[in-house]
Amino acid sequence: MESIQAIKQRFGIIGNDPKLNRAIEKAIQVAPTDISVLVTGESGVGKESIPKIIHQLSHRKHGKYIAVNCGAIPEGTIDSELFGHEKGSFTGATQTRSGYFEVADGGTIFLDEVGELPLTTQVRLLRVLENGEFIKVGSSKVQKTNVRIVAATNINMFDAINKEKFREDLYYRLSTVDIHIPPLRERKEDIHLLFRKFASDFALKYKMPTIKLTDDAVDILLKHRWSGNIRQLRNVAEQISVLEQNRTITPDVLKAYLPMSGSNLPAVISKSKSESDFSSEREILYKVLFDMKSDLNDLKKLTMELMKSGNTREVEKDNEHLIQKIYGKNDKSHYDEQNDVEVISIPEHNISEHQASATQDKYHFAEEIEEEETLSLHDKELELIKKSLERHNGKRKLAAAELGISERTLYRKIKQFDL
Repeated sequence: MESIQAIKQRFGIIGNDPKLNRAIEKAIQVAPTDISVLVTGESGVGKESIPKIIHQLSHRKHGKYIAVNCGAIPEGTIDSELFGHEKGSFTGATQTRSGYFEVADGGTIFLDEVGELPLTTQVRLLRVLENGEFIKVGSSKVQKTNVRIVAATNINMFDAINKEKFREDLYYRLSTVDIHIPPLRERKEDIHLLFRKFASDFALKYKMPTIKLTDDAVDILLKHRWSGNIRQLRNVAEQISVLEQNRTITPDVLKAYLPMSGSNLPAVISKSKSESDFSSEREILYKVLFDMKSDLNDLKKLTMELMKSGNTREVEKDNEHLIQKIYGKNDKSHYDEQNDVEVISIPEHNISEHQASATQDKYHFAEEIEEEETLSLHDKELELIKKSLERHNGKRKLAAAELGISERTLYRKIKQFDL
């Protein structure tokens, strides 16, 4: 059995972190067997190295090794890609095709991003794991295959199972042995080592001097979160190698290549919580809109009553509950005999100046209707909107407050009436 250090040199793995060494050790131990392995870890940590180690150290090393990115294959064609199809089984199937499980018979298949597999494909994969059988798309013939499956994922599989996006029985068949690759931020001692390796490789590739970090720049490098892990570190090293004229890199230069540098706070967001908050806010918004619609309908009812009877006192008496609902209960009111209209005083702490003005206008609106009964509701609404916009020099927010409607509703009315 090869040592961990020999495996690192053979497969180009950089780092001495104990968690990384443990992952490699588990890969070496499990390689001679045929049990399924699930490699877990964040995106960019280098999970693809583990399946290669397992394949090369197993008795299948002379067989085929096929790596499949499950997240990159469209849902409609993934069954055909994995299990093959018969000629004429679907549109475009002009000939019979062998799938990866048939081609890799006697070898190893690496299913990267296995958590992205559709549920129907998961059922087929479970059958392969249980008894090595599969059926081509469009065929009824059962075929046998002898492949070793190594899968990898960067998602939380238990969350996916709870949301019914991944089968629990398939998860336990895949994860007979679970190998976890730690994120780069948990391998502090390996960060500078990896950066120097990448800088050396790019200097050789682009035929230019190797970049070097100052001590202060190294501190910045180690404190950065590296959410993209090794892939992000390699990208930064390549950018600096190509773009910087001065080959000695200071902290200011390095920070320019680090997104949100200086912020080391975890950016963990609970997806379930955010979805719950969004749902709650949406329900509140629906309720507000429903209440606004209800108040508007009540206001229209009052207006029609006024238009029909012309007697504001009688209408107010018959619809007292509606008036209290729309304007709130208020005992401070008096009847203006000269103008034949009921005047309601609105307390300052309950309503703004513009809303108070709008409320009074609504009651005086009854007087205008009584004098000009020939006008339609549409015309009167148009006239009020025009007057309010003119009074406030076209400022929709103030006009909307005066009219007692939202700014969004006023904007819609302006478009409707082509003002």
